[in-house]
Amino acid sequence: MIQSKMLERTQLVLVVDDQEINRDILGMILEDDYDVIYADNGKEAMRLIAEHCERLSVILLDLVMPEMDGFEVLERVRNDERYNRIPVIVLTAQKDAELRALQMGASDFITKPFDMHEVILARVGRIIELSDGRQLISAAEHDQLTGLYSRNFFFEYAERIHRYHPEWQSDAIVLNIEKFHSINALNGREFGNNVLRLLGREILSFLAETEGIASRVEGDRFGIFCRHQDDYQQLLERFQGVLDGISTRVSIRLRMGVKPWEDADPVVLFDCARAACNKVRGDYKTHLMVYDDDMRKGEMLDQRLINDLRRAVEERELQVYYQPKYDIRCDPPKLASAEALIRWQHPELGMISPGVFIPLFEGNGQIEIVDNFVWSEAAKQVARWRERFGVTVPVSVNVSRADMFDPMLEEKFERLIAENGLEHECLKLEVTESAYTDNAEQMIDTIHRLREKGFQIEMDDFGSGYSSLNMLSAMPIDILKMDMRFIKNIEHSAKDFRLVKLVLDIAKYLGVPVVAEGVETENQFRLLREAGCDIIQGYYFSRPLPAREFENMIEKEKRISR
Repeated sequence: MIQSKMLERTQLVLVVDDQEINRDILGMILEDDYDVIYADNGKEAMRLIAEHCERLSVILLDLVMPEMDGFEVLERVRNDERYNRIPVIVLTAQKDAELRALQMGASDFITKPFDMHEVILARVGRIIELSDGRQLISAAEHDQLTGLYSRNFFFEYAERIHRYHPEWQSDAIVLNIEKFHSINALNGREFGNNVLRLLGREILSFLAETEGIASRVEGDRFGIFCRHQDDYQQLLERFQGVLDGISTRVSIRLRMGVKPWEDADPVVLFDCARAACNKVRGDYKTHLMVYDDDMRKGEMLDQRLINDLRRAVEERELQVYYQPKYDIRCDPPKLASAEALIRWQHPELGMISPGVFIPLFEGNGQIEIVDNFVWSEAAKQVARWRERFGVTVPVSVNVSRADMFDPMLEEKFERLIAENGLEHECLKLEVTESAYTDNAEQMIDTIHRLREKGFQIEMDDFGSGYSSLNMLSAMPIDILKMDMRFIKNIEHSAKDFRLVKLVLDIAKYLGVPVVAEGVETENQFRLLREAGCDIIQGYYFSRPLPAREFENMIEKEKRISR
């Protein structure tokens, strides 16, 4: 057996946490170095431990969970001779819980929230190394369910093909079934197993027509190492056709990532193919991605930004701009508030659009660093304007989905208010509509507590998500922000204008004002005013401005009001 990087990457980590955001963050930290599987409660964790006990290298275990808490899982693992060799690292924010877990046999602990990603990786690696010094046990050559090669054997075989037959120029293909865990949960494990079997059978049929090998790498993820194909879209459609024929009542979608051949270790090729496959996760229009030079450059840029973020905060490369919001219920319109928007003036890359780095940091869990910076700067700026001009300009700040699960969220905002001598209404908290529909119960509970403190909540991008009217009536909000896509065509589309009127009617029913974003023209302004819109924001009045330039808007407003 070849003890190389290829085999080291077959170590399997189980992450057990009932909070999806925590599972996502830990997965992002670990997935480049380990295979990761997930459980959202103790019962599911015990099932996965039983299923994967021979391969599990470490368990990352939350202590506070429904159905079966982490202490019971820890006790069962330690008392079962089949599992007690597996080290357990507990995840907790409670110091007394850490001590109790260590006394029960936990190997280490990781403190929440997960700030130091390098520390987490180091702890996991250290515990695996110290656990018993054993080498990975080779699995059987074939996966019993699908008949494809096992992961270990597949990567060994691929490495030998690369070494001894470079002239084959084999491409790496990764296949994933979209939301396979939901298919299992709704239709039963046997149905799910049948899906995997049929897909495996079709992959074997494809391999009979070309030179290559394949594996059920993990769960619902398949790897194919084969001669270059001219049309991968056609190949994807071939595999998708098999899944479409399984059931008329169950929709099963497949996604594919491809890394064309180059003279590199197959593990590297499959890392690229998996990254390409993940790129189309959740995209209902695109199901195939080929890893190319543009994607490689994008990944390099992403990593550069991830590495530079903390320095950007310390060196004040991040800048907060402010876009005014005007109350159009009066004549002339009156400056009512502003929205804080982040910009990044990178010393080497220049001005980086938030459309580039915001999704990146939302995906890897670092968005809290950006948000905390914006909140702090916005609160200080409101206080400076009050001191200089004698007026209060409330500022809206974004609160991301990840922020909502921060146990210190209320305390952070309360501290900002107190430190800057502000009232709660000086900071308005924007939450996107889509965030309400994800773990809605906990989200709404958090927002209720913030409103009880005196903060006003704005539902941002209303109309871009899928909230039902019934759900909307239960959502704790103070202001609706209409998605700018509604506004874009109201001058030329009667249908779009009717939709805007409908939103305004909904807001009137709820008793909340409406902010229209993206207003750029005189006609848009006029139509919105006639339709009963309350506040508008957009280039019609002003682009987002640095704080010093925004002060011109305040001075102008003071002159008008005299």
